[in-house]
Amino acid sequence: MLNDFYSEIGGSNSVPAIIISVAIILIAGFGMTRITKLLRLPSVTAYILAGVVIGPYCFNLIPKEIAAGMDFISDIALAFIAFGVGEFFRFSVLKRNGAKVVVITLFEALAASVFVFVLTYFILGLGLAFSVILAALASATAPASTMMTIRQTKAKGDFVDTLLSVVALDDVVSLLAFSVAVSVAMATLGSSFSVGDVLVPIGKNIIMVAIGVGIGFLLNFLMAKRSTDNRLIVALAFLFLLCGIGAAIDVSPLLGCMAMGTIYINVSKDDRLFKQLNYFNPPVLLLFFVLSGVKFRLDVLVDTDSAINGVPILVIGILYFVVRIAGKYIGAFGGCAVTGKPHRVRNFLGFALIPQAGVAIGLAALGARLLGGETGAVLQTIILSSSILYELIGPASAKFALYMSKSYGSDEKTDTVIEKQDKTDDLEMLKARLSAIEKEISDKEYARSEEESAFMSAIDEQDSDNEYIKRKFINRR
Repeated sequence: MLNDFYSEIGGSNSVPAIIISVAIILIAGFGMTRITKLLRLPSVTAYILAGVVIGPYCFNLIPKEIAAGMDFISDIALAFIAFGVGEFFRFSVLKRNGAKVVVITLFEALAASVFVFVLTYFILGLGLAFSVILAALASATAPASTMMTIRQTKAKGDFVDTLLSVVALDDVVSLLAFSVAVSVAMATLGSSFSVGDVLVPIGKNIIMVAIGVGIGFLLNFLMAKRSTDNRLIVALAFLFLLCGIGAAIDVSPLLGCMAMGTIYINVSKDDRLFKQLNYFNPPVLLLFFVLSGVKFRLDVLVDTDSAINGVPILVIGILYFVVRIAGKYIGAFGGCAVTGKPHRVRNFLGFALIPQAGVAIGLAALGARLLGGETGAVLQTIILSSSILYELIGPASAKFALYMSKSYGSDEKTDTVIEKQDKTDDLEMLKARLSAIEKEISDKEYARSEEESAFMSAIDEQDSDNEYIKRKFINRR
């Protein structure tokens, strides 16, 4: 649609074309969130749909050459995601929650992977590389829509505590499973298979973890020595460094970035850096997810002639969608049964683990790059299309699980008690309500997210430092 315009300004690979394309991506992603927000859908869904709309199968606003040249954005976005996952891998929390959460997480994540692998490799007869990577991706869970539902319903209790702990560890298991799957896939894609073909990629991942651990300690040391205005600069420099090292030795930087985040949070006990990065990275994640939508092969999904080993792509996608849900539910049920969780947790936890987006989409992009060709396009298409469906049904399934587990309603009961006890005196009732509100929030932090508060706190510190330097300079004069 804009090909003529791009030709006039120097071609689709010219600097003006690239800048305009980035602007279109940002505007399209933001605009689509205005629509999905009305439907109470996560932003990830909006970004993917925006990419499909501006992609080659709708308005074709983004040249394929530009989309292909932005693959590095997926590495950067995944570095942000993996570093953020490290925040939840706190040794103190794991020790406090005991082994139960770890067992449940392993059950639900690995059960989904095993179910999908049996389906794709043994039943459908698809290739080992494709099957093992798709199975690893099945373990990932996106907590965004579940967290949104918990906030909306103000749910509390053992079910919610277990759910939050499981989704926090789930991405850790997914990253580990994907790293192993990639090692196996790379070995099987070679002309000859040997034990060394598997051990070399695993060894490279171990090297990345070791580098990430070392950088995590170094980051903690530098954060103690740096002024606030340089915290983001140092953190971004190390994240980009890990991405570059991973690309140089041909291995994913995910485990390295996750190890860096894990070491930093456990050594420093400071989560403010994570919140500052969370406030900083939305444009990067928007670019990544919209570009994923642009690369979405709609023709591959709906074309009846598209198939792998004679199995239509649409059939693979539908079976993957159903079997992964079954694996998540049965795995969560089994994990809760083994650890002795109450029946309300055991029977409904699986319904809250259905959504899949963020990490899975990022890993799918890496898997597609590894497999290459039509097979890689099929892998990414299946994950993107199923993620959209999972995000559509995720909030409803999560709310069903919270309702059936009797996890929400506590705040409503509190409000009812306040209203009844002072119903005869409107002034006293108003005072009681104001007192309850004051306990929950402060005027200073009102209407701010944790990420914004951390970011604004950094700005306040910087302004304070600048004012001190200014006064010191004036006094010298």
